[in-house]
Amino acid sequence: MSAARPTDAREHLDADVVVVGLGIHGSATVLECALRGLRVIGIDRFEPDHTRGSSHGATRMIRRAYPSPVWNPLVDRAYSGWDRWAGLAGRSFVHTTGGLYAHARPGSLQGPGCGLLDRDDFTTVMPSLAVPAGYAAVHDPNAGVVEAAQALAFARSEAAARGADLRFGVAYQGWRPAEEGDGIVVDTDAGTITTAKLVLAVGPWAAEAVPELAGIFEVWRILTVTARAGQEVAAAPLLGSFSVDLPEGLVFGLPEAGGHGLKLGVDAGEVWDPAVAPAPPTEEEIDHLRSLLQRFVPAADVEHLDAVACLYTMTPDKRFVVGALPWAPDVLLAAACSGHGFKFGPAIGEALADLVQGLPRPDLDFLAVERFGVADGSLETS
Repeated sequence: MSAARPTDAREHLDADVVVVGLGIHGSATVLECALRGLRVIGIDRFEPDHTRGSSHGATRMIRRAYPSPVWNPLVDRAYSGWDRWAGLAGRSFVHTTGGLYAHARPGSLQGPGCGLLDRDDFTTVMPSLAVPAGYAAVHDPNAGVVEAAQALAFARSEAAARGADLRFGVAYQGWRPAEEGDGIVVDTDAGTITTAKLVLAVGPWAAEAVPELAGIFEVWRILTVTARAGQEVAAAPLLGSFSVDLPEGLVFGLPEAGGHGLKLGVDAGEVWDPAVAPAPPTEEEIDHLRSLLQRFVPAADVEHLDAVACLYTMTPDKRFVVGALPWAPDVLLAAACSGHGFKFGPAIGEALADLVQGLPRPDLDFLAVERFGVADGSLETS
């Protein structure tokens, strides 16, 4: 059951909730709040479809295979959330291809429907994938590919159609308690906005937006390459989503789906200042990723590759940070996708809408700010 809108005592405010950052998690939050009839304003310092954060690009992976069962309820909500968005849009954003996740440590991944395969089964399940000798692999039949760019565009357009006020090219400058009555004043370069709740979904700028937590965020420059579309060997059923855990980092791959080509990247990169636009991939970097594509999908044509750079915001445990700031409970944070957050877009939006309305979400405790020992704005370093 959804909670009611804020009482009439807050009708003098400009919004029930302001969302800062309109990447996937911010846009999903704006949509989920608008669906509940909340007055929501979303702002972003950049124009739509910019490449300075973590939400651009045509495709993302979705999977049920995760290192710990603590993720399973949120994964369930992600899958049901994509179904919910499909119902709203009249089309699905998910292509189910199956997944195969290869690790040197057997049993490192689990999840509903997932299971460890015998090596003799690798080529039966995913003939185009070359798994390194000595590796075990977890099969996830529910894994697949999300139409990321189309989903992000849908979230924004549907939110606007439901009454949300989206403001691009507006830079967030900070927040402060209202001088009179309850509420928050959000300062921007286009003026102030008064609101009952504030959601910060600012991606690589989390440390800037919440300096009290700066010590837990690290931003990485990550590269991906995409091969030409139209290759049968790079599409299901011959190839699904995959990863291979190497000493240099986790190599991840997405099969061809929805007219988008085979995609590969490495879940590791140099530390980057988000104030600086990510440097485009060099020829040397592209050649390295090409060699990985040739190694793991040897039958694919990888001569011509499109390469892009994006930014990951990481935490020490590679888990997100979702929830209220303990020292400012009307301010909610959604940060640190850590390279695997896009698939959770509808679920994170739903979660933040619940928290905005005061609904309990104990299933999010493993993502809470408090796990870092922060109670009053002071970060534990011991």
